[in-house]
Amino acid sequence: MKVHSISSALLYLLPLVLSYPLIKGRHNDTRTDPHPAADPQHNASGVPDRCTDEGFGAITLDDDGVIHYFRGDTVWTGFQGPPQLINESWAGLTGPIDAAFRNHNEKKPQEHQRTYLFKGSLVWSYFAGKLVTGFPRLISQEFPGVPDDLDAAVECHRGECRTDSTIFFKGDTAYIYSSGEQPPVKQRHWPLGICTAAVRWLERYYCFNGINFTRFDPVSGQILAPRPLDSRDYFFRCPGRGHRHVVRQNVTLASIINRCSNRSYDAFSSDDASRTYAFRGGWYFRLDSSKDGWHPWPLNHTWSNLQGVVDAAFTFANRMYFIQGSQVSVYLSDQIYIPVAGYPKAIQEEWDVSGVTAVDAAFTCPHSSDLYLIMGNKLILVDLTTQKRYGEDRTIIHTNLDSAMCNTHGLYLLQGPIFYHYKNVEELLSSRKAPAPGDISSYFLDC
Repeated sequence: MKVHSISSALLYLLPLVLSYPLIKGRHNDTRTDPHPAADPQHNASGVPDRCTDEGFGAITLDDDGVIHYFRGDTVWTGFQGPPQLINESWAGLTGPIDAAFRNHNEKKPQEHQRTYLFKGSLVWSYFAGKLVTGFPRLISQEFPGVPDDLDAAVECHRGECRTDSTIFFKGDTAYIYSSGEQPPVKQRHWPLGICTAAVRWLERYYCFNGINFTRFDPVSGQILAPRPLDSRDYFFRCPGRGHRHVVRQNVTLASIINRCSNRSYDAFSSDDASRTYAFRGGWYFRLDSSKDGWHPWPLNHTWSNLQGVVDAAFTFANRMYFIQGSQVSVYLSDQIYIPVAGYPKAIQEEWDVSGVTAVDAAFTCPHSSDLYLIMGNKLILVDLTTQKRYGEDRTIIHTNLDSAMCNTHGLYLLQGPIFYHYKNVEELLSSRKAPAPGDISSYFLDC
């Protein structure tokens, strides 16, 4: 039985959970320390320190999904990697770096997943750790219409922007570059102000100014958080900062946000855009974004006002549905998830399903209007175009399921730490013996 409550400890989170954007703040030059270090960018040992308030000149993920932070001649890698000279890991390049981004353009394989680094009037391109032949090049040759001496850059994916594109920042102006458009660059005033670095991470867009960051909408430039945040509390490890100590002190929370804890998942869902989610205890993981790392997020980070345990989740007609106890909530799925007015509603108010006040699992399959509700070992069919129950309820060989998900690879029924895979619903209904189980953690979550 699923309990619909959430511990107050879940309001505290490890770095990045509250990754709402910041408006860039200027570096504060006021010091109360009467004996300042000779160089504020270095620690007492003289080693460059990413935890100072200097911030970064550029931030990007590489083609392996590893994040890099550039400042001066130094680059830091990942959540806690040591400082390195830029030319030790990026051949032929020295700092400081003005801007950087990881390109996304599946229609152009020679550009897709390349990492671009900008300095002055030149741009370097790297793939699989090597400098691409023909680089460095003039920015004006590689990206016609984009100015030199950039402040920041970030890629924007089709679906999040109208088309695969790159947003270049210089001062309070944004240059939106789309290689397939004519002209390729659209110039606009950017309401965020100056971005000294920018990065796209797990479908979220961040503008940095010094050590602060702000999350923004890549289309409108709208700020998506009430106040700036300090990147040292969210993006990388710094002594005495962040929220990880709360996780260590709370065993329940730690097991929820540890994807490999073998704690059962409450729901799985995959939509028509191939976005796949695993839900557990008021949190979720994005399964299809593992190349950007595995990170838990609270539900309301993506679906505003949604919290607590999700019993089932599924998509239909560009909408995502969540069932929690006897209630259904619906969100429009576009560039961001937008709550539909009038929800939540009771299950029996949303669909003509008398006697159904809660479910163990629910799923839809791609390009189908059939909704399957699972209660115990009963399979109930609803036509989502009419909102009506139809056909006879069917009996399946499984009971006490936690979740179900149907995608282009088939139907998955999840129970505790294991799952059962069927080719389709028909195979499930005809089965008299369960297939060999698989391990959820290793199969779906790379544990």
